[in-house]
Amino acid sequence: MSHTWTNYLINLARMAVAATPLRPLVVVYCLTTYCNLNCVYCEDFGARRNALQPPPLSLDDAKRLLAIIRQATSSLIITGGEPLLYPELRALLAYARRDLRFHITLLTNAALLHEYMDVLPLLNRLMVSVDAADPTLWEQTIGAPPGAAYIIRDNVITAARRQKADGFRLVINCVVTPETLTQVPAVLDWCIAHGMLFSFSPQSANNWPRYELLVSQAYRDLVLTMIARKRRGAPLLGSMAYLQMVWGFDPYPCYPLLAPRVMPDGGLAYPCRPIERAGDAHGGHDINLLAIGDWCKAVQRAMEVYGAPPSTCGSCYQQCYVEPSLMQARPWALLSEWLFYKASRQGGLATYAPG
Repeated sequence: MSHTWTNYLINLARMAVAATPLRPLVVVYCLTTYCNLNCVYCEDFGARRNALQPPPLSLDDAKRLLAIIRQATSSLIITGGEPLLYPELRALLAYARRDLRFHITLLTNAALLHEYMDVLPLLNRLMVSVDAADPTLWEQTIGAPPGAAYIIRDNVITAARRQKADGFRLVINCVVTPETLTQVPAVLDWCIAHGMLFSFSPQSANNWPRYELLVSQAYRDLVLTMIARKRRGAPLLGSMAYLQMVWGFDPYPCYPLLAPRVMPDGGLAYPCRPIERAGDAHGGHDINLLAIGDWCKAVQRAMEVYGAPPSTCGSCYQQCYVEPSLMQARPWALLSEWLFYKASRQGGLATYAPG
């Protein structure tokens, strides 16, 4: 049994007696905050903010950090910024996969993927953001120059063809904005045509769903369409529980330490990135894993400084935050995904923390 599944079962037992904290199902490591695009929905990073970002860790320090993260879980998501901008990415991925035996998901915008096709055998999942089928609208959404959408599209198609040979699954993630809402079904069709899995999340603004989506009947109709297509066998990774929840933006049980974020300097974003980013007394990133050297001690220290993590949420509806909590709180929903939906079995338990 994998470390991730072991943690899941231990968490079920701990939840039965109201014990905290829960063990991570996956850890998300923001390898670098530098980026080469300016996505309109990104509130943290982007090329326009690069001058304000700190440098990433050296390879040796990044390896030390990964060894500490490995104490918590065997499932790792590497993201950014844009992780392909990290100069020692190949060596770090090789260490994470071969030495630490991580199950690795790499999140990228794929603009540089043609230079990194050699890392695909080191991955279990590759996740790429594709927000529109129309190239012009897509380029406007990601703040890219003309022609960039075609480069990314070709990179993705090339990677998709290598899935079986290199032993990874390719997931396309679509951020639904009011401007791209009508594009989502076409992106799903594109995924089906090229043998890729698909997920989507509504755009957030200041940790809340964007207002235009909250009041949009077209958005609700889109979610109903996605539910119907999932039932018909479309390769949609969003769980049925998640899709039904984001249809009405219902409150949900929240366990942020199931998928904690680690910042480029080794700081633990406690209890979750949205609360840590708010900068109030309920969270922060001053607890540094490299300084403490032990995952459990770092989490315990964070709880002493900031208090226990929340148990419910009604503001953040991005899949990467919500799915781990839903599947941990609703084991029957997870079982249903495994029994009835092939895409969920292909994605694995780490599917429910994509980023």
